[in-house]
Amino acid sequence: MDNAEALLSRTQTVRIGEFSIGAFVEREFRLDGGTMFGVIPRVMWEKLVIPDEKNTVAMQTNLFVVTTPVGDKVLLDSGLGDALSDFDRKMYAVTTPSNMTAGLAALGHKPEEINWVILTHLHTDHANGVFAGDPDDPELFFPNATYIVQHAEWESANHPNERTAAVYYPGRLVAITKADRLKLVSGTREILPGITVEQTGGHTSGHQGVRVESDGEAFVYYADIFPSRFHLKTPFVASVDTHPLDTLQIKKKLLPWCHENNTVIGFDHDTEYLMGRLVQGKKWLDVGPV
Repeated sequence: MDNAEALLSRTQTVRIGEFSIGAFVEREFRLDGGTMFGVIPRVMWEKLVIPDEKNTVAMQTNLFVVTTPVGDKVLLDSGLGDALSDFDRKMYAVTTPSNMTAGLAALGHKPEEINWVILTHLHTDHANGVFAGDPDDPELFFPNATYIVQHAEWESANHPNERTAAVYYPGRLVAITKADRLKLVSGTREILPGITVEQTGGHTSGHQGVRVESDGEAFVYYADIFPSRFHLKTPFVASVDTHPLDTLQIKKKLLPWCHENNTVIGFDHDTEYLMGRLVQGKKWLDVGPV
C-alpha cells in the first residue's frame, strides 16, 4: 500500500443525532516538536511522540465534513492544499500532493458540493486548502461555499506582524473577498440549525471552535486548542499560541462538559485519532475510540 492509499484508508464517519460527521486525512506533514508542546520539556513529550533528527514530529491535517439533516455539506477547516509556495513546502516538510479531492470522494463528496467552510483560524495548515492554482494569485477550491471566519481572526490575518507573518497570507485571502464568499461573525453564533461557532481565542485572538448538537448528542471541533490527544492535558499548549492562558482557560471550561456529555471530539493534527471520546486516565483525561 503506497502513501496515497494509506491516507484514503483513514476515513471515519459517525452519527450525531440527525447529522453525519465524516473525517479524512488531507495531508501528512511535520513541525518542530518544541513548537507543538511549548513549555513542556522534550524529555517529557518525546515519550509521547518520537522526534526525528531535526526535532520535528509527524502530524496530519484531519478534516471534517458535517452533513446536515437537509443535506448541506459543511467543511471544518481545509488543511494545506496544493497552492503552496516553496517556503510553505519547506516549513511544513510536505513532498506529496494534497489528498483533498480523493479524501472527499472517499466520503461521497465533491468540492463543488461543499456549501459552507468554517475556518477555525487562518493559519496556512488550516485555511490554505481553500485555494487552488498559483499561490500568488489563487482561485477558490470550493467555488460554491460560504466561508465563515471570526472578525478578529480576519483582522489578524490581514495585518500580520513579525510573529505571525509566516502563517498568514493576506494576498491569498483576496480570492475569498473577490468572490463575495466571506461571512464574518463575532463571538458565539449559530451558523445553521444545530451548528454553532464559539470564539475561543488562545491559539490566535480570533480562533473559533465548532459545536454540532442534535438529539442530545454532540460533536466538537476546537482545532488547535486540542491539536492532538496529548494536548488534552491542560499544560500542553503550543508555543505559537498568541494567548496561551486563554487556551488554558477554554480547556478547563470545555473538557469537563465534553466528558460529562460523552461528546465526540475531532482532532485536527493527531496521527492516531481522527475522532474520539474522552475517558478518565490516571491523572488526566485521555481519549478512546468512538
